[in-house]
Amino acid sequence: MIAEMINGANNLIWSIPLIGLCLLAGLYFTIRTGLLQVRNIPDMLAQLKKGETSPDGTSSFQSLMMSLAGRVGMGNIGGVATAIAFGGPGAVFWMWASAFLGAATSFIECTLGQIYKEKDRDTGEYRGGPAYYFEKAYKHKAPGLSLFYGILFSIVTILAMSFFLPGVQANGMASAIDNAWGIPTWVTAIGLVIGLGFIVIGGVKRIAHFAAFVVPAMAILYIIIALVVLFMNFTEIPRVFGLIFSSAFGVQPIFGAIVGLAIKWGVQRGIYSNEAGQGTGPHAAAAAEVSHPAKQGFAQSFSVYIDTLFVCSATAFIIISTGMFNTFSNEEWADGTSPVIGSGTAEMSTSVEPGPGFVQNGLDSIFPGLGPSFIAVALGFFVFTTIVAYYYMAEVNLNYLTRKMKNRVLARGMLRLLQALVLVSVAYGAVTSAGAAWGLGDIGVGSMAWLNIVGILVIQGPALKALKDYREQKKAGLDPQFDPRKLGIQGATFWEMRADGHALQGKTGEELPPAQLGIDTKS
Repeated sequence: MIAEMINGANNLIWSIPLIGLCLLAGLYFTIRTGLLQVRNIPDMLAQLKKGETSPDGTSSFQSLMMSLAGRVGMGNIGGVATAIAFGGPGAVFWMWASAFLGAATSFIECTLGQIYKEKDRDTGEYRGGPAYYFEKAYKHKAPGLSLFYGILFSIVTILAMSFFLPGVQANGMASAIDNAWGIPTWVTAIGLVIGLGFIVIGGVKRIAHFAAFVVPAMAILYIIIALVVLFMNFTEIPRVFGLIFSSAFGVQPIFGAIVGLAIKWGVQRGIYSNEAGQGTGPHAAAAAEVSHPAKQGFAQSFSVYIDTLFVCSATAFIIISTGMFNTFSNEEWADGTSPVIGSGTAEMSTSVEPGPGFVQNGLDSIFPGLGPSFIAVALGFFVFTTIVAYYYMAEVNLNYLTRKMKNRVLARGMLRLLQALVLVSVAYGAVTSAGAAWGLGDIGVGSMAWLNIVGILVIQGPALKALKDYREQKKAGLDPQFDPRKLGIQGATFWEMRADGHALQGKTGEELPPAQLGIDTKS
């Protein structure tokens, strides 16, 4: 009964309207930003190299790593596998398409996250995200509606980040470890809870430093292994790309018959993996110290490329080049009785669940005895950092709801409750079924995407103004600096104070006047 309810809600949320919304919004923002994904690649790379930092904000690189920690996870391994399992190899192309178009969407949402960020009055750290920009962007025109939308998004995000999504990550990690070494899932659950407990209680700075250390290493190592497979299966490259493109456009005789499913699963798993438009990226983007919001928008756009065009592509090549996949006609594969539409060249058993098992079998065919262990280790790092990032986003949205509470003891108590909820959901997710875990995860992603994409289509103006301002200052040979008042942007209180030289002094909570914070407004 519960499984049917989960599947019903998932199918309702991830219907054709949401698939179309993701693609069309990306295409629209691509046009409005003047093909930013290609035109501003030099700015993306420059910002990662020369980004600012401060005691209150992370560097652009650290912020990017925090964002990648949330993006690079189970979706890059298990997500690619399930896309191929239910949409065929052509789903990979639609993952690429959603990433390319989504880079423009990511710029808009992450730039908005920077514009409307504020300082936490307890820690002095920067906070921001969709809930903040939904409330602030139209506060001067429709205060009641904007506040309601911000609160709605924050509640949905807290539920998604603390309850729906962590279980998918924990389930994939526990499954991969069980496949590789036969360690019971409950043992993995205990170890994961202990490790996460140490990190999440440390705050955003510890999260940033941890992500900046782990994410690059694990992603680079994974891509290197994929390149080794590429080299060893060099003759398979034309066949792999030919199968992907022919399946994506209905030309391939077998998989071409499910081109509609290829689009659905490619976009759905693409958004799950790179999170463009979901509303998660702006949380990490807002934590960065930059002189202009567009700078962090560029950095976060590049993270979409890293996630999907590099890491997901590596997974897809491992699976397809080794032939270790089956494509099923429906999602009831667990008992091995689901009809198979098509298979890879290796004739893998249909009893292997779509997920890490596809990649483990693929690598095992190249490196006998080592493939399952490597994927278990890689997925362990991917999952751990992703759940840490999930917790951070849940914390930011809880902070949004409690930031005006006078009883700070109660607010901190609610934070401890949130930390406990994340740890419990991780423990449960590790030992539950894969189908239920993925269903809940998709509900969380889809709910956030609906609210965020519709919202940024309405309030896109400030992000586009910031982009135009950045390009004009850059053309004039300046290091772009941001003052929202010159652009007619209202509600960006932090940046107004920064332009006046006040925002970087101490723990300046936005709702408190400068006089109460010991700031000399006459200086």
